[in-house]
Amino acid sequence: MFDFSFWELAIVLAVALVVVGPDKLPVLAAKLGRWVGKIRHMLTAMRSDIEQELKAAELQEMLEQQQDEISQLRNIIKDTQHTAEQEINAISNDADGLKQQADIEVAKSTSADKSGN
Repeated sequence: MFDFSFWELAIVLAVALVVVGPDKLPVLAAKLGRWVGKIRHMLTAMRSDIEQELKAAELQEMLEQQQDEISQLRNIIKDTQHTAEQEINAISNDADGLKQQADIEVAKSTSADKSGN
């Protein structure tokens, strides 16, 4: 990020020593260190918050996709149920027709047996 060579850093420290003085330089360095630590902590916390928000957004998107898939599956089940009900009704109607034909045949054979006796 910052590209300081040894001599540039030495010059900055020498100027700080002259401007601030040797007795206040350690106090200034400690304060500067605390501020750098606080800034790093804030940046870490912000990065963590952003990552959590991104994960929450990803989870929300996955949840929406799963809800869409569930909706599609429900539609498929409803269509299958409707088709099955139609098939059952058709089979039931065919069975009723066959029963009626069988009843007619039985009635014919019974009347033929009575007339033949």
